[in-house]
Amino acid sequence: MEKLNFLKNGVLRLPPGFRFHPTDEELVLQYLNRKVHSCPLPASIIPDVEVCKADPWDLPGNMEQERYFFSTREAKYPNGNRSNRATASGYWKATGIDKQILTSNGNQMVGMKKTLVFYRGKPPHGSRTDWIMHEYRLASPPTVCFNASQEKTPFQRSGVGPMENWVLCRIFLKKRNGHQSEEEKNRKARLGKPVFYDFMRKERGETDLNLAPSSSSSGSSGITEISNNELDDHEESSSCNSFPYFRRKA
Repeated sequence: MEKLNFLKNGVLRLPPGFRFHPTDEELVLQYLNRKVHSCPLPASIIPDVEVCKADPWDLPGNMEQERYFFSTREAKYPNGNRSNRATASGYWKATGIDKQILTSNGNQMVGMKKTLVFYRGKPPHGSRTDWIMHEYRLASPPTVCFNASQEKTPFQRSGVGPMENWVLCRIFLKKRNGHQSEEEKNRKARLGKPVFYDFMRKERGETDLNLAPSSSSSGSSGITEISNNELDDHEESSSCNSFPYFRRKA
């Protein structure tokens, strides 16, 4: 059977209507485990990218969606086990405790998931961002290799070495939950509240255009009716008969 390939120039390209939403167990068993032990992958859908060589917004793929990458862990110190997760603009910092990835029947631990948050700047004074990474690694030592039908098959551990440094990374931009502060709510309420102006407040002959809101406690609109005689007198002196001038009573 021909192997499915959904990668074009290192970017995931799925046909319309298709989505890649694997479970944690599937990511560890069907992809990472097979990648580490050189077993055939279900599909070429996860590219090989050194995620710490670039900032999260510069990684290939659509930033609006979750992106998946095979990557290798680089040691921070020659004789240490800590990984170097610094990028050009910041660094990835682990948060919380690692989560165990169990098989669907719960009988075996097959991997671990570490959650990291991206910070801009230099530690320890970086500013937290909304970029999140889930880093999956195999349980140590892995004992079985699963094929696509969940059948256990022996795997060849030839050339074991750098391949054990492979991890699988899921990177996404955390969405805000929509909660607003009281200050923001009040500001929007002020902007959305209608404001009424009394355009009849100024007497004839005044040119001051600074309009003040009318008092809401007054039941009058500020516009008064004028008699027909007054209207006739005004029409004779006005050059715009279609817009009579209304004035406030003294």
